[in-house]
Amino acid sequence: MTAGFRFALRGEDEDHEDERLWALCEDAEDLFVDPPEPVRRRYELLGCAFEAELPSAPGFLALESLDKDGRGTGEWYLEGARVLASRPCARDLSRTDVTIEAVRCDQQPDYPQRVALSVGFRLSDGRDRPLGHFRDLAEVLPAEEPPPHPVRLLGCAVQGPLLDVLEGRTKWRKLGYRSLAALDAAGETLAWAGHPDIVDRQPSPRGPGLYDLTVHMEPQPPVVADVWRLWRGGRPAVPNLWARFGSEGRDHWLGPALVHRGPDRPAGATYHLDGRHVTDTEGFLCALGEAVNGPGGYFGRCLDGVADALCGGFGATRPFTLVWHHHEVARRSLGVQPLVWHPATFHDLLAFLEEERVEVVLA
Repeated sequence: MTAGFRFALRGEDEDHEDERLWALCEDAEDLFVDPPEPVRRRYELLGCAFEAELPSAPGFLALESLDKDGRGTGEWYLEGARVLASRPCARDLSRTDVTIEAVRCDQQPDYPQRVALSVGFRLSDGRDRPLGHFRDLAEVLPAEEPPPHPVRLLGCAVQGPLLDVLEGRTKWRKLGYRSLAALDAAGETLAWAGHPDIVDRQPSPRGPGLYDLTVHMEPQPPVVADVWRLWRGGRPAVPNLWARFGSEGRDHWLGPALVHRGPDRPAGATYHLDGRHVTDTEGFLCALGEAVNGPGGYFGRCLDGVADALCGGFGATRPFTLVWHHHEVARRSLGVQPLVWHPATFHDLLAFLEEERVEVVLA
């Protein structure tokens, strides 16, 4: 199925010059598909000494690598972890070896970073509750990664270094970093779609001189198409269009919102947050963006992003006052989402805003 959007493919040549337009594409095929089931892997936690019982239901685990003095050097996360087996540790009968099955969180290495003479790992759950320590980690029968997902970019008007490659004047290896952006009705960037790896091309039946490009890239979940359709005509003129979506759709709403961020206003201003739909952290971020920058506004995609936005360049600078209307919705709803890594509570958000010098008035 085609996407129904136009796209711009941009990239760099081998000299890593500024990103340039490589192709304008009339549509894309097989971009919006349900993601494959996450790969579940088995791990051995060796030499465990527990301070608390491991959760019986699948949940989050944080593994923090320790240096030789027991100081943390970085965390590594597993989702949906469940215990498969446990047995006495062969090297130390006072400890336990545990086999777990879990999904490794995205955007992190295959294994936690370890340093020389490390004393092992600290283990905690999704709410930072200490569970114990263990000495070593091993993966059992590493899982086979799913094959790359193919997407076809249709009716592409190609130019620059990519055209030189397609017409045989340079080699494929000359192409560097590349990105794909969806375009709105005016031809402006709507949202970033991913980082395609071009693997094939053929003349397009859509017109002379056009190409259909086959690329490998991460697919977008179908809800992204629903979000993008609300942005096709440009930035929304009415607030709370994001409220119709669940947490996943709200998170993806913040993608096009980031592209449309506004200029800074002086510190000391007062902003009004409509809290009627703040039932999860993503809803808070959408509502905060609209409080500061109006319908479709952006002010961070996570709390670290909000802290960055408060430094300037995203519509407001600290200190300022935030009047939170209908705050009882967030007080009742936040912090209870299942299978979410350390979901923020209402009081977590209040403490964060206070620390960042945002005065909150609960209206």
